[in-house]
Amino acid sequence: IDLKGGKCVRLVQGRMDTETVFYDDPVEAARMWHDLGANRLHLVDLDGAVSGTPRNLSSIERIVRAVPIPVQVGGGIRDRERASLYLNLGVDRVVVGTMACREPDHTRQLCEAFPFRIALGLDAREGRVAIQGWTETSELRAADLLASFADAPLAGIIYTDIQRDGMLCGPNIPALKALLAVSRHPVIASGGVTSADDIRALARLESMGLAGVIIGRALYAGKITFSQACSAASAGG
Repeated sequence: IDLKGGKCVRLVQGRMDTETVFYDDPVEAARMWHDLGANRLHLVDLDGAVSGTPRNLSSIERIVRAVPIPVQVGGGIRDRERASLYLNLGVDRVVVGTMACREPDHTRQLCEAFPFRIALGLDAREGRVAIQGWTETSELRAADLLASFADAPLAGIIYTDIQRDGMLCGPNIPALKALLAVSRHPVIASGGVTSADDIRALARLESMGLAGVIIGRALYAGKITFSQACSAASAGG
Protein backbone atom coordinates (compact mmCIF):
# COMPACT_ATOMS: atom_id res chain seq x y z
CA ILE A 1 0.00 0.00 0.00
CA ASP A 2 1.77 3.13 -1.24
CA LEU A 3 0.56 6.33 0.40
CA LYS A 4 0.54 9.77 -1.20
CA GLY A 5 -1.57 12.61 0.09
CA GLY A 6 -3.42 10.20 2.35
CA LYS A 7 -4.52 8.00 -0.56
CA CYS A 8 -3.53 4.54 -1.79
CA VAL A 9 -1.69 5.06 -5.08
CA ARG A 10 0.77 3.42 -7.43
CA LEU A 11 3.60 5.15 -9.27
CA VAL A 12 5.70 4.22 -12.30
CA GLN A 13 9.42 3.83 -11.48
CA GLY A 14 8.82 5.92 -8.36
CA ARG A 15 8.08 9.13 -10.28
CA MET A 16 5.75 11.26 -8.18
CA ASP A 17 3.99 12.72 -11.23
CA THR A 18 2.79 9.31 -12.45
CA GLU A 19 0.36 8.44 -9.67
CA THR A 20 -2.77 6.38 -10.15
CA VAL A 21 -5.18 6.52 -7.21
CA PHE A 22 -6.71 3.15 -6.34
CA TYR A 23 -8.30 3.97 -2.98
CA ASP A 24 -9.14 7.36 -1.50
CA ASP A 25 -9.07 5.70 1.92
CA PRO A 26 -6.09 3.33 2.28
CA VAL A 27 -7.75 1.60 5.24
CA GLU A 28 -10.21 0.12 2.75
CA ALA A 29 -7.30 -1.37 0.82
CA ALA A 30 -5.75 -2.76 4.01
CA ARG A 31 -9.02 -4.39 5.06
CA MET A 32 -9.50 -5.84 1.58
CA TRP A 33 -6.07 -7.50 1.55
CA HIS A 34 -6.60 -8.82 5.06
CA ASP A 35 -10.01 -10.23 4.14
CA LEU A 36 -8.46 -11.93 1.10
CA GLY A 37 -5.97 -13.70 3.38
CA ALA A 38 -2.88 -11.48 3.50
CA ASN A 39 -0.74 -12.18 6.56
CA ARG A 40 1.48 -9.09 6.25
CA LEU A 41 1.18 -5.63 4.70
CA HIS A 42 3.95 -3.51 3.18
CA LEU A 43 3.32 0.25 3.45
CA VAL A 44 5.34 3.08 1.92
CA ASP A 45 4.95 6.75 2.80
CA LEU A 46 5.85 8.17 -0.62
CA ASP A 47 5.61 11.78 0.52
CA GLY A 48 7.81 10.96 3.49
CA ALA A 49 10.39 9.23 1.29
CA VAL A 50 10.89 12.42 -0.72
CA SER A 51 10.61 14.95 2.12
CA GLY A 52 12.58 12.95 4.69
CA THR A 53 9.90 13.14 7.37
CA PRO A 54 6.68 11.12 7.91
CA ARG A 55 3.75 12.65 6.01
CA ASN A 56 1.11 9.91 6.13
CA LEU A 57 1.40 9.02 9.79
CA SER A 58 -2.33 9.22 10.54
CA SER A 59 -3.19 6.87 7.66
CA ILE A 60 -0.56 4.39 8.80
CA GLU A 61 -1.81 4.50 12.38
CA ARG A 62 -5.38 3.88 11.18
CA ILE A 63 -4.25 0.89 9.12
CA VAL A 64 -2.33 -0.62 12.05
CA ARG A 65 -5.45 -0.32 14.20
CA ALA A 66 -7.77 -1.65 11.49
CA VAL A 67 -6.09 -4.96 10.63
CA PRO A 68 -4.76 -7.66 13.01
CA ILE A 69 -1.74 -8.58 10.89
CA PRO A 70 1.88 -7.38 10.94
CA VAL A 71 2.60 -4.18 9.06
CA GLN A 72 5.99 -3.00 7.83
CA VAL A 73 6.55 0.64 6.88
CA GLY A 74 9.14 2.50 4.83
CA GLY A 75 9.53 6.05 3.58
CA GLY A 76 11.12 8.99 5.38
CA ILE A 77 12.53 7.04 8.33
CA ARG A 78 15.90 8.72 8.74
CA ASP A 79 16.64 8.53 12.48
CA ARG A 80 15.99 6.56 15.65
CA GLU A 81 13.22 8.91 16.79
CA ARG A 82 11.11 8.26 13.69
CA ALA A 83 11.76 4.53 13.78
CA SER A 84 10.70 4.45 17.44
CA LEU A 85 7.58 6.44 16.60
CA TYR A 86 6.38 3.81 14.15
CA LEU A 87 7.35 0.84 16.30
CA ASN A 88 5.51 2.35 19.26
CA LEU A 89 2.41 2.73 17.07
CA GLY A 90 2.37 -1.03 16.62
CA VAL A 91 4.24 -1.30 13.32
CA ASP A 92 6.00 -4.67 13.22
CA ARG A 93 9.13 -3.45 11.45
CA VAL A 94 10.43 -0.40 9.65
CA VAL A 95 12.40 -0.12 6.42
CA VAL A 96 15.37 2.24 6.13
CA GLY A 97 17.18 3.09 2.92
CA THR A 98 18.52 6.64 2.68
CA MET A 99 19.64 6.51 6.31
CA ALA A 100 21.60 3.32 5.68
CA CYS A 101 23.41 4.92 2.76
CA ARG A 102 24.16 8.27 4.38
CA GLU A 103 24.56 7.26 8.02
CA PRO A 104 25.58 3.59 8.13
CA ASP A 105 26.98 3.76 11.68
CA HIS A 106 23.76 5.24 13.07
CA THR A 107 21.78 2.66 11.11
CA ARG A 108 23.76 -0.18 12.64
CA GLN A 109 23.10 1.32 16.08
CA LEU A 110 19.40 1.40 15.22
CA CYS A 111 19.53 -2.29 14.31
CA GLU A 112 21.19 -3.06 17.62
CA ALA A 113 18.54 -1.08 19.50
CA PHE A 114 15.69 -2.87 17.69
CA PRO A 115 17.11 -6.26 16.63
CA PHE A 116 15.29 -7.93 13.73
CA ARG A 117 12.74 -5.13 13.50
CA ILE A 118 14.70 -3.02 10.99
CA ALA A 119 14.78 -4.00 7.31
CA LEU A 120 17.27 -2.57 4.84
CA GLY A 121 15.56 -1.02 1.82
CA LEU A 122 17.95 -1.69 -1.03
CA ASP A 123 16.58 0.31 -3.96
CA ALA A 124 18.75 -0.02 -7.05
CA ARG A 125 18.95 1.79 -10.35
CA GLU A 126 21.41 0.07 -12.73
CA GLY A 127 23.12 -1.52 -9.75
CA ARG A 128 23.56 1.68 -7.74
CA VAL A 129 21.66 2.69 -4.61
CA ALA A 130 18.90 5.27 -5.05
CA ILE A 131 17.99 7.46 -2.08
CA GLN A 132 15.71 10.32 -1.06
CA GLY A 133 12.57 8.69 -2.41
CA TRP A 134 14.49 7.55 -5.50
CA THR A 135 15.07 11.16 -6.55
CA GLU A 136 18.86 10.74 -6.24
CA THR A 137 21.19 7.95 -7.33
CA SER A 138 24.31 7.53 -5.22
CA GLU A 139 27.69 6.23 -6.33
CA LEU A 140 27.37 3.34 -3.88
CA ARG A 141 26.78 -0.06 -5.42
CA ALA A 142 23.89 -2.05 -3.97
CA ALA A 143 26.12 -5.07 -3.34
CA ASP A 144 28.59 -2.92 -1.37
CA LEU A 145 25.87 -1.45 0.84
CA LEU A 146 24.55 -4.94 1.47
CA ALA A 147 28.02 -6.18 2.42
CA SER A 148 28.46 -3.37 4.93
CA PHE A 149 25.44 -4.67 6.89
CA ALA A 150 26.34 -8.35 6.69
CA ASP A 151 26.60 -8.77 10.47
CA ALA A 152 23.79 -6.40 11.50
CA PRO A 153 20.69 -7.93 13.17
CA LEU A 154 18.41 -6.99 10.28
CA ALA A 155 14.87 -8.28 9.77
CA GLY A 156 15.78 -8.70 6.11
CA ILE A 157 16.49 -6.94 2.82
CA ILE A 158 13.79 -5.34 0.67
CA TYR A 159 15.33 -5.27 -2.80
CA THR A 160 13.62 -3.12 -5.44
CA ASP A 161 14.66 -2.83 -9.07
CA ILE A 162 13.50 0.74 -9.70
CA GLN A 163 13.50 0.52 -13.48
CA ARG A 164 10.94 -2.28 -13.30
CA ASP A 165 8.80 -0.89 -10.49
CA GLY A 166 5.25 -0.25 -11.66
CA MET A 167 6.14 -1.26 -15.22
CA LEU A 168 4.44 -4.70 -15.22
CA CYS A 169 7.42 -6.11 -17.11
CA GLY A 170 8.59 -8.93 -14.85
CA PRO A 171 11.32 -9.04 -12.18
CA ASN A 172 15.05 -8.75 -12.80
CA ILE A 173 15.99 -12.35 -12.03
CA PRO A 174 19.73 -12.11 -12.87
CA ALA A 175 20.24 -9.08 -10.61
CA LEU A 176 18.27 -10.76 -7.85
CA LYS A 177 20.33 -13.96 -8.10
CA ALA A 178 23.54 -11.94 -7.88
CA LEU A 179 22.26 -10.23 -4.73
CA LEU A 180 21.11 -13.48 -3.13
CA ALA A 181 24.53 -15.00 -3.75
CA VAL A 182 26.17 -12.48 -1.41
CA SER A 183 23.41 -11.75 1.11
CA ARG A 184 23.53 -13.15 4.63
CA HIS A 185 19.98 -11.96 5.25
CA PRO A 186 16.62 -13.09 3.85
CA VAL A 187 15.64 -11.04 0.81
CA ILE A 188 12.21 -9.85 -0.32
CA ALA A 189 11.98 -8.96 -4.02
CA SER A 190 10.04 -6.01 -5.40
CA GLY A 191 9.61 -4.41 -8.80
CA GLY A 192 7.97 -5.61 -12.00
CA VAL A 193 6.25 -8.71 -10.60
CA THR A 194 3.18 -9.16 -12.80
CA SER A 195 2.15 -12.76 -13.43
CA ALA A 196 1.89 -16.20 -11.87
CA ASP A 197 4.91 -17.21 -13.97
CA ASP A 198 6.92 -14.36 -12.41
CA ILE A 199 6.01 -15.54 -8.93
CA ARG A 200 6.79 -19.18 -9.69
CA ALA A 201 10.20 -18.14 -11.07
CA LEU A 202 10.90 -16.16 -7.91
CA ALA A 203 9.67 -18.95 -5.63
CA ARG A 204 12.30 -21.23 -7.12
CA LEU A 205 14.91 -18.90 -5.59
CA GLU A 206 13.76 -19.71 -2.06
CA SER A 207 16.69 -22.07 -1.55
CA MET A 208 19.04 -19.15 -2.30
CA GLY A 209 17.48 -17.03 0.45
CA LEU A 210 14.51 -15.35 -1.20
CA ALA A 211 11.91 -14.97 1.55
CA GLY A 212 9.06 -13.22 -0.25
CA VAL A 213 7.76 -10.97 -2.99
CA ILE A 214 6.06 -7.57 -2.88
CA ILE A 215 3.35 -7.04 -5.48
CA GLY A 216 1.56 -3.75 -6.03
CA ARG A 217 0.31 -2.50 -9.37
CA ALA A 218 -0.31 -5.98 -10.81
CA LEU A 219 -2.80 -6.71 -8.03
CA TYR A 220 -4.52 -3.34 -8.13
CA ALA A 221 -4.74 -3.38 -11.93
CA GLY A 222 -6.18 -6.89 -11.99
CA LYS A 223 -3.27 -8.51 -13.83
CA ILE A 224 -3.29 -11.23 -11.19
CA THR A 225 -5.55 -11.98 -8.24
CA PHE A 226 -4.33 -12.39 -4.70
CA SER A 227 -5.44 -16.02 -4.72
CA GLN A 228 -3.53 -16.71 -7.95
CA ALA A 229 -0.43 -15.05 -6.51
CA CYS A 230 -0.56 -17.20 -3.37
CA SER A 231 -1.10 -20.37 -5.38
CA ALA A 232 1.84 -19.56 -7.64
CA ALA A 233 4.09 -18.89 -4.64
CA SER A 234 3.16 -22.26 -3.12
CA ALA A 235 3.62 -24.16 -6.38
CA GLY A 236 6.81 -22.47 -7.50
CA GLY A 237 9.07 -23.69 -4.73
